Amino acid sequence: MEEKGFQKIDLTSTEDTITPSPMESRNARKKRKFRINFKNKKVLTYGGIALVVILLVTLFVGFRAFAVYKQAMKVKAQASIAFTQLKQQDIALAREELAKTQTEITGLKKEMTGLSFLKFVPLISGYYNDADHMVKASSFGVNAGIITADALIPYVDVLGLKGKGTFTGGTAQDRIRTAVKTMGKVVPQIDKIEKELIQAKGEIDQVNPGHYPAIGKLKAVREQLTQLQNITDGAVVAVGQGKPLIKALPTLLGEKEGKKYLLLFQNDAELRPTGGFLTYYAIFRVEEGDIKVDSSSDIYNLDNSISSHPAPSPIIRKYFPSVKQAFIRDSNLSPDFVESMKSFNELYELSSQKNEVDGIIAINTHFFVNIIRILGEVEASGLKFTADNDPRCDCPQVVYTLEDEISRPVNYVKTNRKGLVGDLMLATLDKALKSSPKLYWGQLFQQFIVDANEKNILFYLYDKDAQNGIEALNWAGKVREFTGDYQYINDANFGGQKSNLFVDKTLAIDYSVGKNGEIKKKVTIEYKNPKPHSDCNLERGGLCLNATLRNYQRMLVPKGSVLDSSKGSQVKVETFEDLGKTVFDAFFTVNPQGKATMTYEYSLPFKVTEKELPLYIQKQPGVDSMPTVITVNGKKVQEFDLRSDMQLKLSGF
Repeated sequence: MEEKGFQKIDLTSTEDTITPSPMESRNARKKRKFRINFKNKKVLTYGGIALVVILLVTLFVGFRAFAVYKQAMKVKAQASIAFTQLKQQDIALAREELAKTQTEITGLKKEMTGLSFLKFVPLISGYYNDADHMVKASSFGVNAGIITADALIPYVDVLGLKGKGTFTGGTAQDRIRTAVKTMGKVVPQIDKIEKELIQAKGEIDQVNPGHYPAIGKLKAVREQLTQLQNITDGAVVAVGQGKPLIKALPTLLGEKEGKKYLLLFQNDAELRPTGGFLTYYAIFRVEEGDIKVDSSSDIYNLDNSISSHPAPSPIIRKYFPSVKQAFIRDSNLSPDFVESMKSFNELYELSSQKNEVDGIIAINTHFFVNIIRILGEVEASGLKFTADNDPRCDCPQVVYTLEDEISRPVNYVKTNRKGLVGDLMLATLDKALKSSPKLYWGQLFQQFIVDANEKNILFYLYDKDAQNGIEALNWAGKVREFTGDYQYINDANFGGQKSNLFVDKTLAIDYSVGKNGEIKKKVTIEYKNPKPHSDCNLERGGLCLNATLRNYQRMLVPKGSVLDSSKGSQVKVETFEDLGKTVFDAFFTVNPQGKATMTYEYSLPFKVTEKELPLYIQKQPGVDSMPTVITVNGKKVQEFDLRSDMQLKLSGF
């Protein structure tokens, strides 16, 4: 009997009597709707067509990609051939190979056109666009090379490069004179070169190295792209800023009107802020590239031509209290060569021997040694000079001979002792001009570039545009402006004879970064003099080269830096501002067969905000090289010999 309100449930039934909800019914219908019936002929047909299309597209992309790769390898091989010819200084043949490289690049562009649709494909588009920009940048770069080669080919014999030049007849002076006369027609090519480089930069700047993870082989790709961007940026800046100098070059070489320059010799064996003690000077003229010396003399004779000397600088008063006058020989006390030459000119204006000149050029002992090493033995004033090592000083023979003739005391009067430097300079120049261009001029030209970069030759030209170009090339010994960390150690030998011949320096830089990004920096400079004291007895006629070095030091750092502590100075380290920098100055001595260590610990005026810290280290003129080690939080990140100014990006922060 059933009770009212209830229904009987059959527990023995195997069927599900639960009625599905409306939502569940819809889901079930959807599943049935999208279920693929692989037995259906239409499904198989369409699926097969889709697979064929995918396969064909894949094959097409694969074949096109292989063709692109194959053509890219041709470009790489051809570019390598052109680069080899450039390294061998065969400009004419390099020009031919660059033209072939451009042809291969055109072929690569054509092959890549077949894959242009990839620029619209997600994920892949970025890599295709990078490749496209790199190919276009390569084309512009090769064009710049071709234009440069076309400009140089007429002058290959004058520059001592390989190839058939225009000026092959007559004496060396005749060739130079003809080249200078025609240079004005070639110089405008620099505008075309700059245009190609700017377009190359525009393409490379659109490549994002961040597309490539810093892992495995992709890390090398990322680093190479970043390096290429930096090189291209530097080339554009160098050409753009150096363009005024290049355009002014014919005028500076006396194309239409002779130019007159004052040449200063700085003896780096007695180091001073701009490279060495001012020893000798000469006035020379350049007329259509032909060099003629008007006069030359000992720097002391120039000092003696001033009837009334002003008071000395504060630095001289402090370390040479017995000196009551300012002398031209002590005028190069600023670490900035241009500023020192302004001080030089203030005294030069007072000289009765003053000449109107168009600029000042300074050279040092390293410059002489490097030229003589290329040319071989040079004879001057009855003496022979070589670049061979002289065991009497463990230095080049030319250096010892000059010091022996100039500095050794004798029991008779030697007139114009330091005029020997001028005789050697003229003899060296004469041999260089009369030598075979094919054998020597290319080497001399390249060595000139090296010496300018290493500050063995410095320029202060009165032509504003030319000087701007010189400063852009970093050949003016200027204290540089820089955003980031900056460091310049500048030494002056204040009474240590020629001891810089024997003193070696090493540099250690250590950064410590706090959690808040504050940067503490420790700079340690170690000086070692392994040689014994020279015989400085004047009565015995000893040659006093090595003696106790009395070293006045300034370290230029970013403006606003705070000195926390120092060690090694024999006077209180002072802090002041000069040349847009904060300066720490110290004084210490280095004995023969002894050593000294100077340490500065200071806080930089900014915090680390990125993973990399830009650093610019300036190298002092007259210093050959300085082994340098940089650590960040105790980990070595850089190690090199400082031979020229260096711009770095330090990691590990």
